[in-house]
Amino acid sequence: MRSKTLIEELPKIVAEGRREAERILDQIASGKRLALQTNELVLPAKDVSGLFKDKVPEYKGEEWLNRLIYGDNLLVMQALLAGDEESGLPSMRGKIDLIYIDPPFDSKANYKVKINLPGFEVKKNPAVIEQFAYADTWKDGTVSYLKMLYPRLVLMRELLSEKGSIYVHVDWHVGHYVKIIMDEIFGKDNFRNEIITRRGQTKNLAYQFKEFKRMNVFYDTILWYSKTIDSYFNPPLKEAADYQRVGRWQSMWNNADRPTMRYKLLGVKITTGQWKWSKERAYRAVENYKKFLEISNKTGETLEEYWIRTGKKLEFIRREGNAKPQYWVPPQEKVICDNNWLDIKGYDYSYGFKTQKSEELLKRIILMGSDRGSVVADFFAGSGTTAAVAEKLGRKWIVNDIGKPACMIMRKRMIDIDAKPFLYQSIGDYQKEVFASSKIYKRVGDLAHVVLQLYGAIPFPLENNPSNNLGYVKEGKILVYVDSPNKITGKSTLKRAQVLRETFMGGGWNKVIVLGWNFSFDITSAIQELNDPKLEVLVIPPDLINRLKKQGYDKLAGKVRFSSLQYLSIKPIRIESVSEEEEKLIVELENYVLLSPDNVPLDEKDREKLKEIMNKDPLALIEYWSIDPDYDGEVFRSKWQDYRENTANDSDPYRVITRAELIVPKKNNRKVCVKAVDVFGFESVVIEEVR
Repeated sequence: MRSKTLIEELPKIVAEGRREAERILDQIASGKRLALQTNELVLPAKDVSGLFKDKVPEYKGEEWLNRLIYGDNLLVMQALLAGDEESGLPSMRGKIDLIYIDPPFDSKANYKVKINLPGFEVKKNPAVIEQFAYADTWKDGTVSYLKMLYPRLVLMRELLSEKGSIYVHVDWHVGHYVKIIMDEIFGKDNFRNEIITRRGQTKNLAYQFKEFKRMNVFYDTILWYSKTIDSYFNPPLKEAADYQRVGRWQSMWNNADRPTMRYKLLGVKITTGQWKWSKERAYRAVENYKKFLEISNKTGETLEEYWIRTGKKLEFIRREGNAKPQYWVPPQEKVICDNNWLDIKGYDYSYGFKTQKSEELLKRIILMGSDRGSVVADFFAGSGTTAAVAEKLGRKWIVNDIGKPACMIMRKRMIDIDAKPFLYQSIGDYQKEVFASSKIYKRVGDLAHVVLQLYGAIPFPLENNPSNNLGYVKEGKILVYVDSPNKITGKSTLKRAQVLRETFMGGGWNKVIVLGWNFSFDITSAIQELNDPKLEVLVIPPDLINRLKKQGYDKLAGKVRFSSLQYLSIKPIRIESVSEEEEKLIVELENYVLLSPDNVPLDEKDREKLKEIMNKDPLALIEYWSIDPDYDGEVFRSKWQDYRENTANDSDPYRVITRAELIVPKKNNRKVCVKAVDVFGFESVVIEEVR
């Protein structure tokens, strides 16, 4: 049977995407909402000397806070459309003025992230959530990609203001197909331009010709659509070409044929073709030239000098000898752009992303499509160029990415540019009902069933356990709960597990064990707060699915290790008096324990390297750490931070400093919260009360 072509698949893609978008919008209208969990209120202030004086402006409940959000953008946009009262976010429906996205398209892309550690480099595989998202996007090639994109574009249209525009960065793989679905969603009449931007040259051109029988691809395309005809549009300027930087005379005559534009000008009467200007404008320009001749006879200046001196755009017409009249074009430094943007570079690789876009490119887009105070968004944010440029240009911003490494890079980047305070958030209840990415396991429950058996638990029958994610260990009467790979395990999950321990199948279980894939930033403090010896939390190896695909269940049985969470320890916090009003807090890291390398999504050879550094220099695994010297128990305010690549306080780009001295206002009692994130994205929190 012949497989369908992509053109034949398009109606189905549109119909499915429309249904999914309508389902989401109906769900929001019915009051079912996804919450945004605030990981941090980031008050950008990096350590530069090891002694930090609290000069960070307190956040005083301003109406707007910029947001960096970790998670699947489909879920993030649902939360933005619904609004989030807890974090002070109204519904953003119709309030975003500019959206730029660069959804990557490369089914063979390598999503591993290079991590430089002291003495060697390792490559981190994507987290489980990322693996599923990528697999969903590429499983049927371009068809899956367009299915992924359609409902997201519908939600973006809902978020756009009436003056808003969207800029979608695509390449030759899918640009033409994406335009078709954007015509469908935004309306063909709202298509403004196809913008060409410079891609850069492939290093090995001979390989391109020989292997692919094609020329090097030099440009990408940006598809620009507006919500309405009344969208923001500030015409962008670019450097004038060399010939425009000097004044010149051009012919007043052309080959067009309008009889009304034939008149006598400086003694010349034309019978074919036409003059370029109306008679009134032409005669006025002749008079201007006569005035200029009077000036130049007195001063001796040229037309170019006159233009440079006065900046007046006077229009001139002259005639020399038997030549037809000519008009004067003054020199220009800047001219209005057309849709060819090859004058600026489109890419910049300074943050290690293969498809990282340049600040030049985003500056032109943001200036063109928004005003100061406008809200700018990017839902495939990568290294955070959109946020960085929006910050510098005085725009508000919301950026989002599903990759934890990308979010870590963005957080550091915003601190580097001394950004205003912003929220670092994630989706609180991070779950999809159906897990369709694995070719082996069609439902989340099927995978959970396998995880239970690998742990050594007996799954309950489906009639008692519809989600197929509960099992038990006979010895010790232990209940085992497997969380979804598309969910972030947090405090609410642990509470649910406690309830199940007391109620499931009559209750009376001696212990409940939660097996999770991905964990909220405050999971360690949640465990400490619950202080429940009958509750245990273990990590499912993040590469388990790949190992199942390669080796199968039988070979893995009895060989999978479920490890405890990593943790951070600090030395006792010391306080020294500085003055009547101020005191010094001395906070020092003691140790970082990553209990098992199996927790880390690495290849086996890199896992051996990791073991070395875990034994010799465990604090070298810290990517950044931050301190809230006045933790209120709810929102972590990172008033101080140090991170790798910050060489303002030491010369080592691969390590953070391990001791911080903070001068803060005196208090009788304070709760200090220290948070560390390692190079793999695992987070740990220590809370200490000091008097």
